[in-house]
Amino acid sequence: MSYPPQVYSGDGGEISAHFRSADAAPDFGTHDEGGIHYLATTVTTRGEFGLYRVEMRENAGGPKTHFHRCISESFFILDGTVRLFNGAEWIDAHSGDFLYVPQGGLHAFRNDSDAPAQMLLLFTPGAPREEYFENLSQLAGYTDEERARFLVKHDSYFVE
Repeated sequence: MSYPPQVYSGDGGEISAHFRSADAAPDFGTHDEGGIHYLATTVTTRGEFGLYRVEMRENAGGPKTHFHRCISESFFILDGTVRLFNGAEWIDAHSGDFLYVPQGGLHAFRNDSDAPAQMLLLFTPGAPREEYFENLSQLAGYTDEERARFLVKHDSYFVE
């Protein structure tokens, strides 16, 4: 394994870092009902990765078992208990626990506890997941054809 191709070719570096304060409001949703913080979007990282902090309210549930063809997904639990499905079994994950799911790997997550939970989601390479998060709640009103197009567009293949 070697380093990837050079991206920056300047001589002296540049001022291009992005900072986000821990107390910033969620970009989507709310702290109380469950919010998503767009820490590093695919636009910010030029397609290298997408990083999101997900706040889940108590008993929030979560998506059913699915996989992605184009992106890997990693979970890092910050606080609370998140149930992670690794394709074979459900694991009660706590602060500091980590799960990596490569492309094609079956997975799911949920908060079944009576307390809120927080986790980081990392998608590699970067994908425009913001539209997925923001329109997910509208799926119930979609026709079967619209729902199928939306899920394929967002590299989400559910098996249940």
